[in-house]
Amino acid sequence: MRILHTSDWHIGRTFHGVDLLADQSRVLDSIAALVREYSVDVVVVPGDVYDRSIPSADAVTVCNRGFEEIRDAGAVIIATSGNHDSAARLGAGAAFSRAGGLHLMTTVAGITSPVVLDDEHGPVAFYGIPYLEPEITRTQLGVPAARSHADILDAAMDRVRADLDARAADAPGTRSVVLAHAFVVGAEATGSERSISVGGVETVSASAFGDVDYVALGHLHSPQTLAEHIRYSGSPLPYSFGERTHRKAVFLVDLAADGLGRVERVDLPVVRGLRQLTGTLAELLEDEHFQDAEECYVSAVLTDPQRPVDAMRSLQTRFPFAVHLEWQRPAGTEDLRYREKVHGRSDVQITRSFLTDVRSEPSPREVRLVEAALGHADRAGEDTAGVVVLEQSA
Repeated sequence: MRILHTSDWHIGRTFHGVDLLADQSRVLDSIAALVREYSVDVVVVPGDVYDRSIPSADAVTVCNRGFEEIRDAGAVIIATSGNHDSAARLGAGAAFSRAGGLHLMTTVAGITSPVVLDDEHGPVAFYGIPYLEPEITRTQLGVPAARSHADILDAAMDRVRADLDARAADAPGTRSVVLAHAFVVGAEATGSERSISVGGVETVSASAFGDVDYVALGHLHSPQTLAEHIRYSGSPLPYSFGERTHRKAVFLVDLAADGLGRVERVDLPVVRGLRQLTGTLAELLEDEHFQDAEECYVSAVLTDPQRPVDAMRSLQTRFPFAVHLEWQRPAGTEDLRYREKVHGRSDVQITRSFLTDVRSEPSPREVRLVEAALGHADRAGEDTAGVVVLEQSA
């Protein structure tokens, strides 16, 4: 049996305010193309199918179309809910969708009801462990004292192993795949993931997944191998500039007669690159060195001596997908230390320097206005102090 492991689609996510639905639709098409090319039997999606618990109508349309393309390409789909999903909403209609080859595993009760598929070597049981918040699920799992994600996942995996043992007694050689949405110790976050810790320790141990042939993990956004049989596929698109050097991928997992066979990483096509550029506004607009960034999402750091006016609008004339902008003085952060800048200086000098930093050198008229305002503030402060003294004397 051949399995394609993908995760963390986050359908409906925006990138610095930019709608990503078109990019997400394209990358789902590429996953469907891989299903056809590699004759994939099952696609597993361990959580964060959507980016929000209540996705927009457009996000639902893109997601459903992606499911349809993958199903039409010949694969059964098995998905669980992540911490971004609403388990109830994602799982609505699960019984109906199951008939069409889309299995949505979003409940605690469903942990011991795997999807069982057969190949020439016998049955394979797919167990879906949705994102489990300890405060909400500990009673359902029969561990009322549990406080951490590790405690909860251990309880869930105990149920999985008990069910697997019972099935193996009836069908010796039953192989197993677990889908789980968790932060496993030893893995690295990228910064674009939302924390899953709410009053408890969020990490879990890889040892919790013992006695399973393959563990398809979701939650972290870069492809990672924690053990040969325990992997994160990562998200299919980058969702922060911290991921600009990552190559997004899926894993192709082949199950043999006795368990895990071969695992192959397959890189996904780059829908739109990410670039971080540094220079003056004029350099970014004119230098040919930046030509290859013109069709990328751009984060720019401007080093002009003074903050350029309407810089983003100007930047987007060359880089239409510029989404983030910051201004950094060429001298660096040392000159911006507040304590050093104000030491031994009058209020007028400090205010004048502030205006110069954030805008430009104030005119003589503006300086006079500043002096008058500061003088008024001093007099008001003296009056207030006098009232306080009188009240204390009384």
